[in-house]
Parts: sequence; C-alpha cells; structure tokens
Amino acid sequence: MTTYTIDIVDQVLKIGFGEPAQNDQIVQDATAHLDELVSAGELAGGSLLKINGPASLPVAFVIAHKVAHLYGAIAVYDPKLGGKYVICITHNPTYKLGDLID
Repeated sequence: MTTYTIDIVDQVLKIGFGEPAQNDQIVQDATAHLDELVSAGELAGGSLLKINGPASLPVAFVIAHKVAHLYGAIAVYDPKLGGKYVICITHNPTYKLGDLID
C-alpha cells in the first residue's frame, strides 16, 4: 500500500491518505502516482476536473501543480457548502474562481 491514494473515476480525482507517513514521503508518493496516471492516459486532461478527498497542504499543492495545465478548470469538493465543488483554478471562461458546481 502507499501513503497516498489517487484514483480517477468519471472525471473526479478521488484522493486520500494511505499508510501513515510524513509529508515529505506523501508528496513523493502522490507525485509518482499522478505521473503514472498521466503516463497511462488516465489523467488525460479536459475542460473540468473535480477533486474529492482529504489532502495536506503540501499534497494539495502537488496535485494542483500536476493537473492545473491539463484541465481548463479545477474544482475541489467542500462538504461545508452543501456538498458542492468550488472552482479554485480556471483557464476556462465557462468557470469563474469561486463558482459552486455539483
């Protein structure tokens, strides 16, 4: 098992912690896993990517760095907003920063 899990299901990046570890190791594992998904064509890009699951701040930055140029917009799930996703990165005129989507 890994220290961080990442799967893509229906254009939703499902993320979460695995085996306990410090952020330096988690960042390395998350980077490697994202690179594998890109190489395999599973994380191929598109107009919108939704991200759902827990992440430490360093891991969130790694994920953002890896996917920001592959997708027109990135939305992150926020359960405090009635289960909506918040647009937090956008290069797509369809989405504005702070937009809430289902």
